[in-house]
Amino acid sequence: MTPLHLLSGGAAKGLVSALQARFLAQTGLAIEGSFNAVGMMRDQLLAGAPCDVVILTDALITQLTESGHVVAGSARPLGVVKTGIAVKDGAATPLLDNEAQLRQALLSASAVYFPDPVKATAGIHFMNVLKQLGIDVELGDRLRPCPNGAAAMQALSQAGEPGAIGCTQVTEIIFAPGVQLVAALPKAFELATIYTAAVSSRAALPQAAAALIDLLTSEEAAGLRSAGGFEPLPE
Repeated sequence: MTPLHLLSGGAAKGLVSALQARFLAQTGLAIEGSFNAVGMMRDQLLAGAPCDVVILTDALITQLTESGHVVAGSARPLGVVKTGIAVKDGAATPLLDNEAQLRQALLSASAVYFPDPVKATAGIHFMNVLKQLGIDVELGDRLRPCPNGAAAMQALSQAGEPGAIGCTQVTEIIFAPGVQLVAALPKAFELATIYTAAVSSRAALPQAAAALIDLLTSEEAAGLRSAGGFEPLPE
């Protein structure tokens, strides 16, 4: 049977994975998901990759709705995802309550792993934070950009440098083996991104696509969304 094709930002991988078995039981369909930087996933959709459901930032879904690439009225928000700092399991956890502590934690790191600074939401933001702190040049040779947040966390987990840290969305940190979430970025540098699911205009299985979105955003999945790092939208 043809699987349901999903193109998604890495932030939703843990949530989708946690609900795959339930979706299969309900529909008889497997999910074939691609998870990467949101800019890359948007580019794949625009290039014609098979896609029934797309999960990207709310801003990108709005753009894709306006351009006709997703079905108008099908978009549903999954929640708010913040960006945080991670260290290897068992490593010392730096204080991150304010700008000074964040700056010190980054300057003290032997290496800093983070997602693509051009196409990944968290990577773009993180580079802007480094520039705001005035340490982007100083950290230059210690920066370790990776294709996406999952790859950054995998690289951090295997890093040989003592004192290495990483930065990506908390949803990717929580589900990554070998690393632990220290905290979200301090309020002044916070990145709180709404992730939204929608049905692709080229969906081969539009009814199943809508069913998956219903499941991802359902009340029964609220606990999984929360445990996976998705926060409710502000009132």
